[in-house]
Amino acid sequence: MTSSDTYFANGNEVRMFERAFHRRLPVMLTGPTGCGKTRLVEHMGMLLQRPVVTISCHDDLTSSDLVGRFMVTGGDVVWTDGPLTRAVKAGAICYLDEVVEARHDSLAILHSLTDHRRALYLDRADEVVHAPDTFMLVCSYNPAYRSSLKELKPSFRQRFVTLPMHYLPPEQEAEVVVAESGVGLVTARRLVGCATAIRTADEVFHFEPPSTRVLVTAAQLITAGASELEAAEACILTPLSSDGAITEGLREVAAAGLAEHPVQDT
Repeated sequence: MTSSDTYFANGNEVRMFERAFHRRLPVMLTGPTGCGKTRLVEHMGMLLQRPVVTISCHDDLTSSDLVGRFMVTGGDVVWTDGPLTRAVKAGAICYLDEVVEARHDSLAILHSLTDHRRALYLDRADEVVHAPDTFMLVCSYNPAYRSSLKELKPSFRQRFVTLPMHYLPPEQEAEVVVAESGVGLVTARRLVGCATAIRTADEVFHFEPPSTRVLVTAAQLITAGASELEAAEACILTPLSSDGAITEGLREVAAAGLAEHPVQDT
C-alpha cells in the first residue's frame, strides 16, 4: 500500500517486480481487493521511469478494444491503435486490472507478448509491433473473489511471474490510513481493528473482506465530522452485504473492533 507519494512494501514485491522488468518478464499480481496492487504498479512506474497505461477489464472487453480497430474519420477509414498497442509502441507498463473479468478469447491476443516473441500481431492492420525492452505487461486479479465463477486458465497464469500480495500488518495499515486521510493514529488503529475483525469473520460469512481503500474512505468521512460508527456503517459494513441479518452480525463485530483502542486522539 502507499500514501500519495510513498509505497509501503509488504514483502519483496518491489525487488521482484524490478527484476522481472529488467529481464523483460510479464508479472501477475494476485491478492484481495484494495490491498495495493494498483498502487504498486503506479509506484513501479515512477521508480522505473516508465508511463503506466491502465486497462480496466470487464465482460464486454474485446480484442479490438485492446489492440485497435478501423474507424471512419473525415470520410476516410483509418486504423486507430487501442491502449495495448499504444503501450507496446511507447515502451510503457501496460496494466490490465482484474484481468479475470475479461473474456478468454480477448486474452489470447496477449500470448505473443508473454513469450519469447514479445510481439503484438495486428492481423487486421497487417502489422507486427515488436515490444521494446522497456515494455512490460502486468495483470492483476483477486483469486478469492467469490462472486464470480470465472477463473484464469492455468496455461495463461503460467506465462507470468506471479507476485502474491496481502493486506499490510495492522500497524502499517494504520499508518497508511493516516497518510491517506489525515485522521489521527488511534482512530486509524480502531478502523483497522474493525476491518481485521471482519476479515476474520469472513471465514464464516463468505463475502469480499473490507479493503484498505475503504478504511481510507471511512477515515476521510471521520475527518469531515462523521462518527467512527457512522463511517464504518457507510463505508465498511453496508457495502459488504444486503442481507439484514448478516449486516447486523457484522455491526456487532465492527463495534467490538472499534472498541479495541478506547483512547481518544489528541
